Amino acid sequence: MSVTAPQGFEASGVAAGLKSTGKPDVAVVVNRGPRKIGAAVFTTNRAKANPIIWSQQVIADRVVEAVVLNSGGANCFTGAFGFQTTHLTAEKAAELLDVSAGDVLVCSTGLIGTGDEVFRGKVLDGVERGIASLRVDGGDDAAAAIMTTDSVPKTATVTRDGWTIGGMAKGAGMLAPGLATMLVVITTDADLEASQADAALRRATAVSFDRLDSDGCMSTNDQVTLLANAASGIRPDLDDFAAALTELCRDLAEQLQADAEGASHSIAIEVKNAVTETEAVEVGRSVARNNLFKAAIFGNDPNWGRVLAAIGTTSAQFDPYDVDVSMNGVRVCTAGGPDRPREEVDLTPREVRIEIDLKMGDATATILTNDLTHDYVHENSAYAS
Repeated sequence: MSVTAPQGFEASGVAAGLKSTGKPDVAVVVNRGPRKIGAAVFTTNRAKANPIIWSQQVIADRVVEAVVLNSGGANCFTGAFGFQTTHLTAEKAAELLDVSAGDVLVCSTGLIGTGDEVFRGKVLDGVERGIASLRVDGGDDAAAAIMTTDSVPKTATVTRDGWTIGGMAKGAGMLAPGLATMLVVITTDADLEASQADAALRRATAVSFDRLDSDGCMSTNDQVTLLANAASGIRPDLDDFAAALTELCRDLAEQLQADAEGASHSIAIEVKNAVTETEAVEVGRSVARNNLFKAAIFGNDPNWGRVLAAIGTTSAQFDPYDVDVSMNGVRVCTAGGPDRPREEVDLTPREVRIEIDLKMGDATATILTNDLTHDYVHENSAYAS
């Protein structure tokens, strides 16, 4: 059910011919109300796709009627023609839904730098057929339609006392924060003010999607959207809502990590006892982006020296000779020197946990990443073809 699990939402996913496989590639999510609250966070990449430029304008008044998403083409670096395509996409949806085009968000994903009249025509046809196919149980179809290199759709639902949050996500490559790391649509039938929805979304994404750093590559098209309609008639405690939203976002982030392109290990890097949370994040991200460390994990090699070397490139406060490192529960390094024998560490399971104790404060953060594999290089070297 994903985005149609909460009351008052409809969705669809249809095949418009954007994908050579013939699989679904256009999704539509519509908020039927009674309220039409929207909040969103976007990539901070200065190279922004046309749908991002459009959607940033749409979200300014925090009123959103619908979201149209397509896979099979990023519509990025396609010039004025590409922006006109995005505008026409919103206008087509608005005409068919009898709403304002200025209240329709647009998201695209796929290859950068491609887009022509054929692409435009297929997108517009997909919008028309997608809106004709809207259903209250269409969330799973929508989740499938936004996949690109994903091997499985990503969906999640959280239900509390009388209200629900549902979400769908896509993303398997270019997973790095800034925000976000993918295309995500989240819906809720809770009764929220626009400012509350925005604050809760930013709070949740900061500790979920923004902590996913699979390959260090920030996309041009990343967008996370929250739609709220008050259909449940229940106004939740804001802390309770934010906690539930964070739970859902973490669930989706972990699903994205598990499906990262070519990965054979899902790695959680927990940094403990840092002076500040910001410094803990910096340390965790430095390790997560270290190709030598990532290659070692691929080879099931508990090379803790590469962890310390990565920490040393940060501005975080720590004593290099008073750091502990554990791998899958075995402390391989203590006080900046060897501890337990490397042979005691089993890195063959998919899940790998790295614990770094800086011994400087009480702040903690966890960064999610993946190993660097032959399959990742092969998949991305052949992506355009």
